[in-house]
Amino acid sequence: MTGVMNNLIFQHKTEYGVEPEVIAQAPGSFNIMGANTDFCDGYVIQTTIQQTVKIALSRRGDNSLRFYSADLNERKRTTIANLKYKREDRWANYIKGVMFELIQQGYSFSGLDVSVSGDLLQGVGLGSSAAVGVSTALALDKLFSFGLEKIQLVQSAYLSESAFIGKNEKLTDQFTALFNTKNNALFLDVRSLRYANIPLSLGDYVFVLTNSNIPVVPITEELSDIISRCQEAVDKLNAGGGGSVNLRDFTETDIKSSMGVLYESSRRLCLHIIEENKRVLEGKKILENKDPLSFGKLMNRSHESLRDNFEVSSPELDWLVKRASELDGCSGSRMVGPGFYGCTVSLMKKSIIDQYVERLEEYERIFGFHPEYFLCSPPVSAGILYFNG
Repeated sequence: MTGVMNNLIFQHKTEYGVEPEVIAQAPGSFNIMGANTDFCDGYVIQTTIQQTVKIALSRRGDNSLRFYSADLNERKRTTIANLKYKREDRWANYIKGVMFELIQQGYSFSGLDVSVSGDLLQGVGLGSSAAVGVSTALALDKLFSFGLEKIQLVQSAYLSESAFIGKNEKLTDQFTALFNTKNNALFLDVRSLRYANIPLSLGDYVFVLTNSNIPVVPITEELSDIISRCQEAVDKLNAGGGGSVNLRDFTETDIKSSMGVLYESSRRLCLHIIEENKRVLEGKKILENKDPLSFGKLMNRSHESLRDNFEVSSPELDWLVKRASELDGCSGSRMVGPGFYGCTVSLMKKSIIDQYVERLEEYERIFGFHPEYFLCSPPVSAGILYFNG
């Protein structure tokens, strides 16, 4: 057992007086290509990272549910009969939501002591909430022998966020956490859920994630407005008798010929979605052909569209992308996450990391935020780490 897992076992036992019966983990993930295409049932390419969330469970003799965050030293509690969303429960809602959804599906379980720990950055577009949900679903499935299929685990974690908590989310992060395999990226058709694992054979190049550390701002209303405007655009484009379901069914020509039908801002939103879907399909072939230089160019075009058409970037993210892309040995860079804050991802040679770090020091002097970066080591998969049930 690893030191991290031994530590979680110790913390669980210290908190509850018993060792955990099961520990499951799920990795974070990020979008390599396909930003904001998921809510239009488009295509995405994502991959997992080595940073994970771990969930430890042990059964109780009653119907109480107790939750302990080892990292935050916080505790929450409820009962099986009283499983409902509470704003003040924050992180515990993602665990409670999975439990609630499994009960809705007809599965039952006893009271539980739950511990959660991880090294995954939260709220910056790296799938931290999805990792909590997936690891919870895996742990419950193992402890109570539910026999759930992978897609059922994904759906339980997804519904925890979309139905139980009420977030406007798609299941891409949950799907990636569970279906991506080591050393691969995952191509996903969100409409059909058809997927393929793509080997990440990048030679001397590596994905480098950089957390801008821009303070998190509430953007739920802005993103909901963007989604609504895209759907309104579909309705207007269909007014002439078309039957397209969403933007993935239209072409660039359809959008460019919509002068007088759509507002200019709506046309740009639609163009981003349609062109980004094309970039995903092109990017899949490029990754399969092991061509990091061409893929980097796609990343640059993706960021330009997110900045100019979708308008969800920020001066800080633009600066990080531009300064990374200027380096000889960086093939491309783009923002990741919902927008306005969070991370960038750059595809660069390992030999220029020191030069990149110097630019990050300049970023801190200019903007006053301390950036954090890490190399995306070979992706890991979700799974059971320990079982003594």
